[in-house]
Amino acid sequence: MFFVLLVACTPSTKTPDPADNDALQASTTLAAIDSLMWRQPDSAFALLKQFAESPQADSLDEFNGHYCQLLISELLYKNYAAQSNREELLQAVAYFDSLVREAPHPPLKGGAQRAGDSKKISNLTPNLVFLAARAHYINGAGYYEKDSVVNACAEYLKALEVMEEHFEEKAQTGKKAVFMFYIYNRLLELFSAQFMMEPALSCGEKALAYCRKDTSLSKEIPNTYFHIGKQYDKNGEKDVARSYYEMAIEEISDTNSPIYRDAVSMKALCDYQLGLGAEQSLNTMKQSLASVTDDGEKVVRFLVIGSVYSEEGIYDSALRYFELAFENKSDVTSKIRAAESLRVIYDSLGDREKANEFMRYLADHKKSEGENKALTSRLEGMYKTYMDQKRKEEAEEMREKSIRKTVEIIVPIAILVALAIFVVAKRRSKKLLEDKDRHYQREMEAKETEARKELEEKDKQYAEVLEAERQAHRMEQAAMSGRLKRSNQELRELKDQIKQKDDSVAKTEKAASFNEEPICRLIMDRVNEGQFKSKIDYIVYKDSALDKQQLLDLRLAADRHFGQFTARLKKAYPELTNSDLDYCCLYLLRLTDADVSALMQRAYYTVSERSRKLKGVFGSDEPLSAMLRGFANESTSN
Repeated sequence: MFFVLLVACTPSTKTPDPADNDALQASTTLAAIDSLMWRQPDSAFALLKQFAESPQADSLDEFNGHYCQLLISELLYKNYAAQSNREELLQAVAYFDSLVREAPHPPLKGGAQRAGDSKKISNLTPNLVFLAARAHYINGAGYYEKDSVVNACAEYLKALEVMEEHFEEKAQTGKKAVFMFYIYNRLLELFSAQFMMEPALSCGEKALAYCRKDTSLSKEIPNTYFHIGKQYDKNGEKDVARSYYEMAIEEISDTNSPIYRDAVSMKALCDYQLGLGAEQSLNTMKQSLASVTDDGEKVVRFLVIGSVYSEEGIYDSALRYFELAFENKSDVTSKIRAAESLRVIYDSLGDREKANEFMRYLADHKKSEGENKALTSRLEGMYKTYMDQKRKEEAEEMREKSIRKTVEIIVPIAILVALAIFVVAKRRSKKLLEDKDRHYQREMEAKETEARKELEEKDKQYAEVLEAERQAHRMEQAAMSGRLKRSNQELRELKDQIKQKDDSVAKTEKAASFNEEPICRLIMDRVNEGQFKSKIDYIVYKDSALDKQQLLDLRLAADRHFGQFTARLKKAYPELTNSDLDYCCLYLLRLTDADVSALMQRAYYTVSERSRKLKGVFGSDEPLSAMLRGFANESTSN
């Protein structure tokens, strides 16, 4: 059947007549199969087989022939079959790349040109770009099947470049959003396998963002939470890893699924590593193991349970679970992990013969440290090159947007001003001179009047000063004669009255709600306009930074609406600094760490660390904005 598919979808050297009904029908059928593939890959594969046996398959032109080969590769992959048309797929990759390179490049709105225009294609050919990106992605999957990790990574990154180069983020919806999730999810798995936690976490967060962007991917959210948690786990950040495992558990509705058992077991392991007793964690892990029927999944459970027994020094139980894991035939990676643990335990027990047996197995099956480092180094270099290019393009795009925005504002204003000047000069040239003379005379008269008033005011102030001095002198004399105490009392009362008046003047009107305070609206306007990104250097957003007065205004607004919020917070948590209170007031507005980084002009990592510190101070795992809102509202509820 595969041979029939391969032959039927081979591009024809003959260019069919556009009026040929079979050729048009073939193109329509392939598009229908493509559409179905995203929802029901098994049904789409069955339709592709039927198509290969139909007369339509004999009328494929060059485009549809390569399109058909791409669909074959994708459907083999989605139906868990090995990729068997490598040579034809590589030809399809080159073909679609050539179409994208040769596509027309229209000017920007208004006819303007800018750097990078050669990379933008017309609205008539976006499907070509999508096909080119899909071809690179599925080619990467083929390389991965052959254990060519570097080539697979290069193809996944190329697929990302093609998508991000030609489609703005807001256009990456529907199938494109699903496709972007596929890419980032594969990169997450690839980098995770090489213990490249930082790139893996970055790709995991991107994959999670696309899960939330399209409802069809909502079922992938718990799985993505779990894999992000694993990266933090590998990085030694057990508390963060545990929170992600917990979020995954909360999102999973099927409590009998492997991913649910994975999350429960790994959370139990984190609980143990964070100080919970071994017995409770082991009981949880063993309960998950009891419902497992798949041999591959059992191996994973054996390794986790064995690691706890080994850590506790209960070597007889640890050996039993690790040996069960080592006995599996299919998962070489798990066998290697089991062999490493068995070697360490037997070495600790003094059984050199057994330890050497597993040492020999590891020597035969495990890649050398040099090979692993070389592979990781190449992957890190590729990812760094991709990120550097992406940052450069983002900076260029921001610069271009800034220029366009400036031009769009200045040019219309300049035109209107020029027209106004021309019209006024045309109609009122003579009258303007007369008006200027009259205006000058009035201005001089006004200045003279103002000068006289100023002089009179100064005379009055001088007289008041003299009177004040005389009064002071009289008060001194009164003090010498025994009346000073009464005068001082009168003076204090006068000062109190003045202070009360000053206080009443200084009070400002309280807005209807905290979010409607002028300072809060100013901050939210900057956030909405800036669209701050965590991956962009905060220095880029320096124009959006808040000064000390604005931070003070924000504190006063919080105190007005939430019953002296900052004083109550400081009293409840004395270890908070004044700077911490500013951050807490910002989180009251439900800002993200990226927003706070830009507004406070601090590195995203620094702000993230501050967030973790504050959560530690408050002793709460819930988001800071929710916790602080609850604390703030205590004053209103009381």
